[in-house]
Amino acid sequence: MVASSGRVLVTGGAGLIGSHLCERLLAAGNDVWCVDNFSTGADRNMQRMREHSKFRVLPRDICDPFADDMPAIDAIFNLACPAAPVHQKFDPVRVLKTTINGAINVLELARRNNARVLQASTSEIYGDPAVQPQPEAYWGYVNPIGPRSCYDEGKRAAEAMFFAYHRQYQTRIKVARIFNTYGPRLHASDGRVVSTFIMQALDGRPITIFGTGDQARSYTYVDDTVEGLLLLMASAEDFQGPVNIGNPDESTLLELAKTVVELTGSRSEIQFLPAVAEDPKQRQADISLARKVLGWQPRTALREGLARTIEYFRTIRQS
Repeated sequence: MVASSGRVLVTGGAGLIGSHLCERLLAAGNDVWCVDNFSTGADRNMQRMREHSKFRVLPRDICDPFADDMPAIDAIFNLACPAAPVHQKFDPVRVLKTTINGAINVLELARRNNARVLQASTSEIYGDPAVQPQPEAYWGYVNPIGPRSCYDEGKRAAEAMFFAYHRQYQTRIKVARIFNTYGPRLHASDGRVVSTFIMQALDGRPITIFGTGDQARSYTYVDDTVEGLLLLMASAEDFQGPVNIGNPDESTLLELAKTVVELTGSRSEIQFLPAVAEDPKQRQADISLARKVLGWQPRTALREGLARTIEYFRTIRQS
């Protein structure tokens, strides 16, 4: 855990993981600075924190370098990135700039402050894996110029940048490879499978599956992901990662769709559409390292987490 009374900067702090992380950090007594340009994050995600005396919002783009007069920072969580499929399709240049230029800017800030800095990397760096489940030692199978490459290669480049700063400048880095995370505050219309299925079910529309539905994924509830990030940031100085933060229990898209229909009580039918190009067939977290070094594993069952997420979407549809 980040020590209480520290000053912590969270980039992407208005997003799904970022907003839940900010709440946990405030509850531990930290001064929290949320950096977000609100291109994908939502102001409503921070409503409960706005009046907190130790919470500050800096509306800015991390593609721009941090000014030299920034106050002293003790720790940085770099979560800022337009990660959803819709952004990869329509604004790939922005995705690359945010992942790479943003990584450089937070690393420079960490270097000036001798602060710990955590990079929120992704399971997407494994690409369409030939190894199942994926351990951190697996280098991945990624098309460097394909339709998903802006995100896959951007995150791979960011990891390389983090370790380059560590080797050359002894920057105090941590790297987490986050698998699919879901929960309350998930964006309703950015193309992610959990939010898409839930909204389709609540609206009574067909549940659309691209491909056969046999594609398997790991789904981690947001509270579990945040706990993993906090434990990683508080881990021993000589442990940099990367470390997988994900659920070792995988589910197929068809299984997920049927569960969502059941939990919502929807009459939606499941509709199969042509497969998306280069959609990975399997994605499953090997969390042996996280268990050993961090003592971490997810604790929220998929049905329980989905029920909470569905209730959230019911609420925002009515507001």
